[in-house]
Amino acid sequence: MKKKVSKQITIRLWAAALLAPILVVGYFISVIGWHELQNIPWAHEVNQFISSKAIEFRDPEIPEEYIDVYQSAEAEYGVPWQLLAAHHRIETRFSTMDPLLSPVGAEGHMQFMPCTFVGWSHPTCSGLGQGEIPVEDKTNPKVIAVYGGYGVDGDGDGIADPYNIYDAVFSAANYLGANGAADGELERAIFNYNRSDAYVKDILYFFAQYEEKYPERVTRSQ
Repeated sequence: MKKKVSKQITIRLWAAALLAPILVVGYFISVIGWHELQNIPWAHEVNQFISSKAIEFRDPEIPEEYIDVYQSAEAEYGVPWQLLAAHHRIETRFSTMDPLLSPVGAEGHMQFMPCTFVGWSHPTCSGLGQGEIPVEDKTNPKVIAVYGGYGVDGDGDGIADPYNIYDAVFSAANYLGANGAADGELERAIFNYNRSDAYVKDILYFFAQYEEKYPERVTRSQ
């Protein structure tokens, strides 16, 4: 019986010895606190990175120079201008993505696949929609009209160019409007733009942010 009790005491002593360092570290952390831990270089850098990314994603500011473009497209197609801003934000971070060409071939400020811009009835269109459309046809409104694309000449210069901000935004408004956004069917229109539930969620997040921050029509100062 004494041997059994002695063995149990020994086990407990070993357990206490093993736990002691953990308890000391825990006490150390609780005493110095998270604020002090941030003074450790790597911890500060990690925290700064996480914070910057959170702010970056949730920042609701719209660059002023684009507001006229969005609102002109809204007037033409009936698509809320804040929704166009949300798409611009998600697609190319307000055209700060460099280059404005995705790995799968989406082009321009609003990331149109060539076949969506020019028209899926083009004989070279299949698969993801890169196509093999001649450069001169990609921006020709007459060619686009023949193949039923969504590309639009937004600034009236006779060219429909996804790398022109007016053309790109007007084309996005054309596409979203044709898919229900002009009639309030936002989720359907957004999903058709990029078939992802996560994409819909992200667009609606920024749309709500912009509606809250810019509830009325914005007029730029002269």
